[in-house]
Amino acid sequence: MTDPRLAVVILAAGQGTRMKSATPKVLHKLAGLPIVAHVLATARELSAAHVLAVVRHERDRVADAVSAALPDAIIVDQDEVPGTGRAVEVALEALPEGFDGDVLVLNGDVPLLDAATLREFLAAHRGGGAAGSVLTAVLPDPTGYGRIVRGADGSLERIVEQKDASEDEVAIGEINTGVYAFGLSGLRDRLASITTSNAQGEKYLTDMVAALRDAGSAVSAVPVAEPWLVEGINDRAQLADAAAKLNALIVRGWQLNGVTIQDPATTWIDLTVTLAPDVEILPGTQLQGATTVATGAVIGPDTTLVDCEIGERATVKRTDATLAVIGEGASVGPFSYLRPGTVLGRDGKIGTFVETKNARIGERSKVPHLSYIGDTEVGVGSNVGAGTITANYDGVHKHSTVVGSHVRTGSHNVFVAPVRIGDGAYTGAGTVVRKDVPAGSLAINVAPQRNIAGWVAANRPGTDAARAAAESGDE
Repeated sequence: MTDPRLAVVILAAGQGTRMKSATPKVLHKLAGLPIVAHVLATARELSAAHVLAVVRHERDRVADAVSAALPDAIIVDQDEVPGTGRAVEVALEALPEGFDGDVLVLNGDVPLLDAATLREFLAAHRGGGAAGSVLTAVLPDPTGYGRIVRGADGSLERIVEQKDASEDEVAIGEINTGVYAFGLSGLRDRLASITTSNAQGEKYLTDMVAALRDAGSAVSAVPVAEPWLVEGINDRAQLADAAAKLNALIVRGWQLNGVTIQDPATTWIDLTVTLAPDVEILPGTQLQGATTVATGAVIGPDTTLVDCEIGERATVKRTDATLAVIGEGASVGPFSYLRPGTVLGRDGKIGTFVETKNARIGERSKVPHLSYIGDTEVGVGSNVGAGTITANYDGVHKHSTVVGSHVRTGSHNVFVAPVRIGDGAYTGAGTVVRKDVPAGSLAINVAPQRNIAGWVAANRPGTDAARAAAESGDE
């Protein structure tokens, strides 16, 4: 149910210069989703009446990502006035008329903070009757964070940014996480009075604490139980740390839901992946995008699947696959490369050192080894011999190859598309097929073998080959 008294403001306007990237910080991927999408998912889980995202740097790219993750989110543009206080101020101006509740402020670069923690924070804020509340954390190294300054009675007095902090204040270990809850009326009234008179020349949202206290309103500081939940992402190292923490949670979640994962340390699973019970994941496996794996399938080791669909009891070993569908009981690998458009039927096989692209391989059909199969359709129960190549490109256009059902093709064949191999047909080893092969026919085009006696002695005298031939007595 929607909470009609809750609005969530997500701050996503910053450039994130420490990422040293052309991609905005909040759009870097984490478990398959942009960083900001994780924050939006948390806001959605809170069932807020309104979610507003404040954007500025690379405005259109960030706004598109926000809308993709949460179509109902309100996009708010921050103006030239810098600072988190101004970002929230413009967000309040965009709130629909009639709203009169609490405003929860989140940062678009803090992706691990979960809805359960925020519900506890909101309950403390509302239960204590505070006009404003700050989520805090105690860190062994608080460098870079605003410090929480408490009074002698333990109450929150103010938040001071590190650049503006005294020596004693810098030594404080309790930090501001950048997560706030405010009653709308007090927030709106006091934001207007906040100035940019500080070392950075910014309108700090942190100054709301002093503004509310000066007005006689209660302000609370609520420590978070697990500090890692509120860790922000400012550089690539922090992104990797967050990815490792989130992946460990994802892997453990699947293990508790009946998936065997032999080596969690080398297994990476996106949040968007779906696994059935009794799936087995072997070491060195990456499952990405919209990949789904059905019951009883075994994936890995050393396998990467992107946006793939894996059927029940299928096995996929040492394979790189994208946008592929693997049927029930089918076998793939080792060392297979499945490009987009590959569909392998039930109990089929794509074997060692096989590359496929836009290929539909039918039920119980096999491409066992050393082949390239592109723009091809293979029927039921056929076997494509080792070393087969479908020559699908004429330099200008792509063409299709059709292999019928119960076909047996020889080793080292080349099918020059467009070409069709009829049902039940055979092709001889080394055949280059340029014309259609009728059903039940044998296609061969090899020349008779010719042996030239004495060629080595005449052309390679004195070599090991010549001596071996002479000693054999068979020359």
